[in-house]
Amino acid sequence: MKPSARLQSAIEILDSIIASAGEKGAPADRLLVEWFKSHRFAGSKDKRAIREHVYGAIRACGPVPENGRAAVLRLAELEPDLLALFDDDAQYGPNPIKSNEAPAKGGIAPQWLEEHLGKSDVAGDEAAALLGRAPLDLRVNTLKSSRDTLDFPVEVEHLAAPHAIRVPNGTNVEQLDAFKAGQIEVQDHGSQIAAMAAGAQPGETVIDLCAGAGGKTLALAAAMLNEGTLIAADTDRGRLSRLPQRAERAGANIAESILLNPGKEPQNLAHLHGTADRVLVDAPCSGTGTWRRNPEARWRLTPVELRRLTELQTYILGIAAQLLKPGGVLTYVTCSLLDEEGPDQIMDILDRHPNWEMEQPKLPLGRPRGPGIRLSPHQDGTDGFFIACIGKP
Repeated sequence: MKPSARLQSAIEILDSIIASAGEKGAPADRLLVEWFKSHRFAGSKDKRAIREHVYGAIRACGPVPENGRAAVLRLAELEPDLLALFDDDAQYGPNPIKSNEAPAKGGIAPQWLEEHLGKSDVAGDEAAALLGRAPLDLRVNTLKSSRDTLDFPVEVEHLAAPHAIRVPNGTNVEQLDAFKAGQIEVQDHGSQIAAMAAGAQPGETVIDLCAGAGGKTLALAAAMLNEGTLIAADTDRGRLSRLPQRAERAGANIAESILLNPGKEPQNLAHLHGTADRVLVDAPCSGTGTWRRNPEARWRLTPVELRRLTELQTYILGIAAQLLKPGGVLTYVTCSLLDEEGPDQIMDILDRHPNWEMEQPKLPLGRPRGPGIRLSPHQDGTDGFFIACIGKP
């Protein structure tokens, strides 16, 4: 494909992504895969260039653009070499730019969301870093290996978390012998620190209440040395179904899963009330801290959806409180930098349980934010997280 044809292809894909903007929209990576499947003439270099154009344009636009062409014109303001491609190929490239055409607006996010970020002290460099490019981080599985002895075929960087390494972007991790042997897992550095905050110990009863596909569950199993009771619970059947195979590969034989019925979680977990030494709540959230990986997510978030998420977080924290036994610790985590999803939630549960106490986790990165700790791409090079621990007397 000629460079101009690649740019036109990016415009077509961006049109699909923009059309999917909204709460239920398909993620950009899925739409890219679908486009590549239906355009098999695109080679590996074509795909790489198209992908870079698509994500570059998404990151360059704040509010949702009118269309893919406006998004690419915004990208061309930052990469002027692209302007020549609008006149390069009348058949397969984009049409020439008209005098009255305007590029999409720049910025960090839609205006209402930028305002919410600003109220949470996420502005300037802090906000801009949310739209950078995420690194590729791995967690060494200490049930099978160690960071110091792992034999790795590519250059690695040791990170602040004790089992975290960073490898070059583009590394095909799933083809590595260490991955096939269960010695490593793909996991953002910040996510590893969040799992550390739970403080899971061998022999304890630990519940990962919003386990998803089980990334933090596996980290908890390693911290527990495969000793004790570890429950992974979630309402998402598709994501939770991935855990057994991952656990088998990792050698995490204490991980059990419970599929929850939405709205009936307290009944599903009634047999565990008052039994847990630790409960980890990695709550569903806006994902503002993960925009480096999913920059189009800021176009899918709406004020109504944010309100629904904060109400869900409050509900889940209430469930978690029931699971703890006296002396137990609740660790609350969101991959969001919005205060209404982080500090405000913890202050609310402390208001409802005034005899509960804050417990400051000892973490290698992060800064205080209200009653917890914040990790951010700008300050820590991780995804954005809020982490807090509270103890039940």
